[in-house]
Amino acid sequence: MAQRLTPDFPVPAHVAVIMDGNGRWAGRSGLLRARGHEEGAAAVRDVTEAAAEWGIRHLTLYAFSAENWQRPAAEIGVLMKLLRRYLREERRTLLEHGVRLRALGRLADLPADVRELLAESEQATAGGERCTLRLGLSYGGRQEICDAVVRIAEDVAAGRLSPGELTPGMIAARLYDPGMPDPDLIIRTGGEVRLSNFLLWQSSYAEMHFTPVLWPDFRRGHLLEALQDYHRRVRRFGRVPESDPAVR
Repeated sequence: MAQRLTPDFPVPAHVAVIMDGNGRWAGRSGLLRARGHEEGAAAVRDVTEAAAEWGIRHLTLYAFSAENWQRPAAEIGVLMKLLRRYLREERRTLLEHGVRLRALGRLADLPADVRELLAESEQATAGGERCTLRLGLSYGGRQEICDAVVRIAEDVAAGRLSPGELTPGMIAARLYDPGMPDPDLIIRTGGEVRLSNFLLWQSSYAEMHFTPVLWPDFRRGHLLEALQDYHRRVRRFGRVPESDPAVR
């Protein structure tokens, strides 16, 4: 674990996190899965505060996937209860740290009271200028692209767009949050090495950092390690850097 808890290098503008390992954390401790989800909330708080303090302008957390609706009803109920608690109890912390809250996903699938709390929190924190925290809720990358394609098909059917005019930018403009910049760094906790349907369109050139640390144990020190790993990368975006001997 790195001892220094403040980056001494430029940080990426957008960090996205696949928060994995709550259930395994609980299982290893002989606890119910719900306890793992509860402990994961502390990690959300610490990482969000660190992002705001360190100048990370955008933080996106994969909180509840579109596929998570297939989980047992009791577990879904616990997750929605924790989400309600988070939206009520963390609003002051978000305001204190200048964090703006937004949500990504098929939000209509969420319970009505959760949608109401989300709208209230988004409105209350709209003035946050240090960091934008996005929660992926009922979110899936394939679903997001499919929904964008539906909007494009509607525009074509209405004569507002010709298929031959379609560009990647037009697709990006129809994603859930067109103003969201592509992530520079995607972190996945819990030891798994896959994207799990997260930001599939936006992650084309994102750097990946995989850690065995389970999400309830993840803290700003682990975030710093991920940022240090990112800082060592050379991002080419398909190009060859001028410093490469091959181009001399």
